[in-house]
Amino acid sequence: MLYEIATLTVKLGTAAKAVAGIGDYVGASDANGMLLGCWASEIGELNQLLVLRSFRDHEAWRAERERTLRTTNPFGAGEAITEMSFDTYAPFPFLPPVVPGKYGSVYEIRTYRLRHGGVPPTIAAWDAAMPERGKLSPLSIVMYALDGPPRIWPFASLDARTALRAESVAKGVWPPKGGPDWLTGNMRSIIALPTAISPLA
Repeated sequence: MLYEIATLTVKLGTAAKAVAGIGDYVGASDANGMLLGCWASEIGELNQLLVLRSFRDHEAWRAERERTLRTTNPFGAGEAITEMSFDTYAPFPFLPPVVPGKYGSVYEIRTYRLRHGGVPPTIAAWDAAMPERGKLSPLSIVMYALDGPPRIWPFASLDARTALRAESVAKGVWPPKGGPDWLTGNMRSIIALPTAISPLA
């Protein structure tokens, strides 16, 4: 299983039309992969649409990437898109596949850059910490970079996010023990809202 986040920067005022195009594009008969989420950035870099898809294997992922790169109308929104980038991920092995559903009205797409060799100890630290942390708020997915680094958390609201993060620290269930030791300090976060086509909402 592979995951991909396509980050589409769109012209001001074109997001709604672009989202409709994305829905048609990823649902086309010749499309590969499954749409899991489509969010519009709200806090962080603006005018971005983030499209999360899963692929059964490398061949399906490659075929879809080729389909996107060879068309003059990527994601059915070519006129709206000013920049387009792709990041590919493998999931942390202890997590189940992403299941579409209603999880929250606000999603945090959080990125940490790890020190060299940091993937195995980070996976181990998260594996140990997530049973208790997951009781406070769900985790949609955490992934390690094949060529990019985010993980995605859903929250009912921004206030709920603040309260749950504070509670996890107060209870000592977060951050994962030893996890921060592998961080470089290069960190960022985007708060994004589900669009009308998003299976994760």
